[in-house]
Amino acid sequence: MNVPARAYLSIGEVLSRLRTEFSDITISKIRFLESEGLIEPQRTPSGYRKFTTSDLDRLRFVLLSQRDQYLPLKVIKENLDAMDRGLAPAKVVGGVASPRLASKDGALTADQFGGDNDLRLTRNELLSAANLSDDQLTEIESYGLVAIRGRHYDSDALAVAKAVAEISAFGIGARHLRAFKTAADREIGLVEQVTTPLLRQKGADAKARAEEVERELASLSIRLHASLVRAGLHRAK
Repeated sequence: MNVPARAYLSIGEVLSRLRTEFSDITISKIRFLESEGLIEPQRTPSGYRKFTTSDLDRLRFVLLSQRDQYLPLKVIKENLDAMDRGLAPAKVVGGVASPRLASKDGALTADQFGGDNDLRLTRNELLSAANLSDDQLTEIESYGLVAIRGRHYDSDALAVAKAVAEISAFGIGARHLRAFKTAADREIGLVEQVTTPLLRQKGADAKARAEEVERELASLSIRLHASLVRAGLHRAK
C-alpha cells in the first residue's frame, strides 16, 4: 500500500534538501530569514515550524539571489513581494517590476474568464504598465471602467487600462467609452440569467457547472460582439 507523502516538512528536512545546493545553509540562517519576513512557515500546536514546498521554493529563491546576484535582503524582499502580487521582479536593482499576463495578442479565450485574479498592482505600477497618465486613470475610474480592489488593481483593471491607452491614441477619449461599459453590463446580466439558476441547484458539481457555463458564455459574447462590429464596418464600406 502506498503511503501518502506528508504535506509539510520539518526545518531539519528543509535543511537537508537545501544543503545539496547551499553547503553553508544552517538552521540558524533559516530562522534568521524567517525573522526578516522572507518566509512565513506555519506552526504546529506545539510550536514546531511546518514548511510547505512553496516555502522551500521561496527559500531557494532567496539563497540563489544572495549567492548568484549578491542582492541585499531588502531587494530580495521587494522581489518576493512582486512575485506574490503576480509580477515579474525587476531585472535590475532599482528597476520596475512588470506584470505577467496570460493573454496573448489581446485575444481572450474561455479559460481566461475563470480562475483566480491574483495580480495586484499599485497605482504607479498600473500607470507604468498601461502607459496611462494619472489624469487618464482618474477619468476612467470616474466612468466605472476601472476600479481598485482594496489597495491594489488586478489584471482586469490592467487589461482595461491598456486598451483605453491604445484607443486614446486615435483621439477617442474615456467619456466616449462609457457605451462599452454599458454594453458589458448588459452582457453580464444575460450571463447571470443563465448561471444563477445553476448556482441554486443542489449537488457538489453545481458551482463547477455554473463556472464552466459562465466561461463559455463570456467567451461567446466576445466573439459575437467582435463579429457584429466587423459586419457593421463591412456594410459601411
